[in-house]
Amino acid sequence: MSRLDELRLMTKVARLYYEQELGQTDIAAQLSLSQSTVSRLLKRARQEKIVRMIISVPSGIYPQLEDTLQSRYNLQQAIVVDCTGDSEPIIVRELGAAAAYYLETTLNQGEVVGISSWSETLLAMVDAMHPITRQTEARVVQILGGVGNPTAEVHAARLTSRLADLIYGRVTHLPAPGVVGSAESLRILLEDQFVREALELFEQVTLALVGIGTVEPSKLLASSGNIFSPEELDLLRQQGAVGDVCLRFFNAAGAPVITSLNERVIGMKLEQLHRVKRAVGIAGGARKFEAIRGALLGGWINVLITDRCTAERLVES
Repeated sequence: MSRLDELRLMTKVARLYYEQELGQTDIAAQLSLSQSTVSRLLKRARQEKIVRMIISVPSGIYPQLEDTLQSRYNLQQAIVVDCTGDSEPIIVRELGAAAAYYLETTLNQGEVVGISSWSETLLAMVDAMHPITRQTEARVVQILGGVGNPTAEVHAARLTSRLADLIYGRVTHLPAPGVVGSAESLRILLEDQFVREALELFEQVTLALVGIGTVEPSKLLASSGNIFSPEELDLLRQQGAVGDVCLRFFNAAGAPVITSLNERVIGMKLEQLHRVKRAVGIAGGARKFEAIRGALLGGWINVLITDRCTAERLVES
């Protein structure tokens, strides 16, 4: 076959496939070719620039920014949301919707989902989710103590139980506060059968959904009572803390900030989170920039869902 003949056949096959939308089997039958030959000719058509793939990116979608984030911070995936405003409630709502879609489309069979309590963004995610109709055999476990002020505790219980209902999974609550008064109180609580059962599941978590906090607690966390005193927060700042995941604090470089306060937290440890196959951080906004960057530099999360302005600052820093 001469080159001109081959180019002619490539063009014919490419037009049938891309313009008339015939399947490779139908093309093979119509042109009396084998399906492997059709496949080879389509590949050659791309190599010869007969077919040029152009992806038209819709407004509000930022694939290059996502790719740069993934490369810069060694992430499995980055999802950048085009928030319509810079107010924190709007960012929380938009991030929650994006996280809901991510979970709906990526949840695997038999997944063990760990979810942090006291996160407004995770609450927005659950509020935005649609029920998953397929049988998932999933399990949902709280990875930060969900007991606190009765008014705020409703949010933590709703977060975990509602998520389990939406994915048709079993739920395991962590029936303890996120912060206790002393290391001795923590040791006593660890003797509780139900607390131990939840903690033992931490090593089985395959998908962790976490907010990223600053040293200054959010309104929801503060209302729960699961916070440290102003003097203790000052100590954390003096030690260089910029943020936390599950009340485990780290500095601007992502290194853990080790203080005696760690011995009063009932929740997943950073090293446990680091071993989770998919550790998804859902956070954005100017107030949380240093905390998000620290979590990324520490490698405590490997999937990030954030807003465009934060993403741009992250790739420039």
